[in-house]
Amino acid sequence: PVGAASVALGAAGCTVFWLLRRGVKRRPYSYPGDAIPDEQKIKREACFPPGQKRRVEPGWQPRQETQPKEDVLPHKVAGQQVWSFDVGAAGDAEVVDFDPSANPNAGDRLFRAARLRAWQGPRPDEAKPLASPLDALRKGFGFYQMIQCDDGQWAGDYGGPHFLLPGFVIAAYVTGSLEQVLPAAFWRAAEVYLRNHQQADGGWGTHIESPSTLFCSALNYVALRLLGALPDDPACVQGRAFIRKHGGVLYAAHWTKLWLAVLGVFDYRGLAPVPPELWLLPAWFPVHPGRFWCHARMVYVPFCYLYGQRFSYDAARDPVTAALREELYPEGTKYEEIDWASHMFCIADMDNYSPAHWLMKVAFRFFSIYEWVLGPIAPLRARSLRFVEEYMHSEDVQTNYLTIGPVSKALHILTSWVAAGGQRDPKGAATSKAFLAHCARVPAYMWVAEDGLKVQGYNGSMAWDTSFAVQACAEAGLQDEFPKMCAKAWGFLAREQVRCLPHGDWRHWRQPIRGGWGFSTAEQAWPVSDTTAEAFKAVLALKRDPCVKHAGGFSDEQCFDSVEFLLAYQNGDGGWATYENCRGWAWYELLNPACVFGNIMIDYSYIECSSSAMQALTDFSKQFPQHRADEIKVAVERGAVFIEQMQRDDGTWYGCWGSCFTYGCWFGVEGLLCAGRVPAANVAITRCVAFLLGKQNADGGWGEDFASCFDREYASRDKLYGCDSGSTVVCTAWALLALMAGDCKDVAAVRKGVDFLMRRQLPSGDWAQENIAGVFNRSVGITYTAFRNVFPLWALARFAKRYGPRRGAA
Repeated sequence: PVGAASVALGAAGCTVFWLLRRGVKRRPYSYPGDAIPDEQKIKREACFPPGQKRRVEPGWQPRQETQPKEDVLPHKVAGQQVWSFDVGAAGDAEVVDFDPSANPNAGDRLFRAARLRAWQGPRPDEAKPLASPLDALRKGFGFYQMIQCDDGQWAGDYGGPHFLLPGFVIAAYVTGSLEQVLPAAFWRAAEVYLRNHQQADGGWGTHIESPSTLFCSALNYVALRLLGALPDDPACVQGRAFIRKHGGVLYAAHWTKLWLAVLGVFDYRGLAPVPPELWLLPAWFPVHPGRFWCHARMVYVPFCYLYGQRFSYDAARDPVTAALREELYPEGTKYEEIDWASHMFCIADMDNYSPAHWLMKVAFRFFSIYEWVLGPIAPLRARSLRFVEEYMHSEDVQTNYLTIGPVSKALHILTSWVAAGGQRDPKGAATSKAFLAHCARVPAYMWVAEDGLKVQGYNGSMAWDTSFAVQACAEAGLQDEFPKMCAKAWGFLAREQVRCLPHGDWRHWRQPIRGGWGFSTAEQAWPVSDTTAEAFKAVLALKRDPCVKHAGGFSDEQCFDSVEFLLAYQNGDGGWATYENCRGWAWYELLNPACVFGNIMIDYSYIECSSSAMQALTDFSKQFPQHRADEIKVAVERGAVFIEQMQRDDGTWYGCWGSCFTYGCWFGVEGLLCAGRVPAANVAITRCVAFLLGKQNADGGWGEDFASCFDREYASRDKLYGCDSGSTVVCTAWALLALMAGDCKDVAAVRKGVDFLMRRQLPSGDWAQENIAGVFNRSVGITYTAFRNVFPLWALARFAKRYGPRRGAA
């Protein structure tokens, strides 16, 4: 009887658990979480001294990148926009001011002014009043066509993060090649940027709208000193005071410490170890760096190479770096007496976005014993370094020496020099083919605006921005009015489809990429699921349009390649990640040593990537109904279930790549619609529409501060950067696109939003640059100057051509 009772009790307990589990909404492992605890939310705000800052020198001109004179690159360059300086050139830098206290986001005025000067066609009538949304739409495209590049793409400022530029400065300084990496005028403009973005407390933020952090204050202070600023310079005095106030660089983030160790002003014993031997683990091993998210992986590769050799600049023999050994630590600290190992996990509270887990600390303590007590096993260390060196070379060749992004690019400049002889043979290293190739591609990451020279978060966002512009014009039905613009843009996208690595490079953890599109150009060879989907949608939208008849071909086979790419990139949870299928598990995040970023260890599935992929596959099926129809139907339905599971309890979706909930909501609604969900009958869509209507401001617009991303909670403000209210044109456009897609019945609310966009439009047809709109890794804002154009235009197009006529409000 006792046994029977126990069995019955156990069965009852299992039944209750099962029922409770069914009653609770299941979340995929990719769910980013709800609002973070109050004690971790942003408590401070960026604060800049009022008044205009330093101007860049006149003479900067954008131009199309050309092949280097030296035969050092394996492929032809794509011809993206880069910058050149000619003191005698006609520029408008002398009339461009920058005041970060009003708006730390530069308006890209130098680039746009240069394109406008080069434009030979008709211009919008600035005196003509706008009578309708269609008038605003035509005027907007009339302006936007003027700043299109000659090769068909739209270029623009993709800066914002403050941990990128210092890496290039340190790499160039350590290699003794400041003017080989970039001419002196570039470094002068970089110094202007560093000074312009220093805040009133003496520090620098993680990005242009962030309050000061020790992470970036230390890096930017070092960059300023290496570029020639003296210790008694007021900017250095203030910066040093901020760093020391918060404990010095012993409390800086892991990335900061790594760069400082390379520079010779921090000891490797104070670092969480980065052993290269992990690459020798068998592929099936549960924790293998090949399973990391590609950006984390491709930063780990060069860092572990430098760490494995304990490479360090001879700082003691250089007066500047010798002085930094004192300046970066609390006053009175003796560099030789620092207990480095005890500070391995020390980090300032302001930097500690993802606190180190005890499991990560245990793992790195074990690695530390291996590195510093037992000593690395020499044959394993040598073998692992050979593999890493081969890995870096493969990445260089596949990306035409661009690498995956700016952090790895700066590191590869340095590692190519070290591998070619480095400090043993500095002249030979500086003339090695790999080092020269890396120097040749540095301009691809540099951008000049009214705030100075910055390093972009990629070698541009051209394919991404151009895809949206094409889709906005196609939805507006204005191809006939802007045929040359459309043909050039479509031709650019058709050329930039990735054709290499059709079978992958699995030795270096690269899966097949044929048929995709990269965020920037095909030569960079790192296609992304959402860029692939948006570019594919743009190509499909105009593939049979007369305006692209002479713009170059795009075969059906190329379309089939894109479908193969998108289907292959769907994850097991039904969603799509960014660059690769997810290879690890959510618990990898417990091993995140960076602390300053969130969710960087694996390639999670995202609402934006999933929605874009679903829409592209659906659009393709409409034109090619017989090609893999059943597979596409299943994939889209699985994606819809994923999106429904990712919806938050308040009806929103968290935007991981745009700021923030208005962005996520737009993608969430569009994804469900393409899966056949009916707005009026779908709870997820109606809840999202209700939420957005509840966040509309009195002026008709919507707006979010970057804190939405950081805190994972909708953050409205009375006034946002670059605005006279708490509404921005970008957030308003995203909200309107979501509401109109969701067939919002509150026509008056939608019309108020459209009127807001029209009021904010400038007489030229442009819109002003407002607050930061992009985000990555939860805590880093990034600039998209194209967003202020493409998304208002798209929202106006949808209202003028679809929603308005259907609802009788056009």
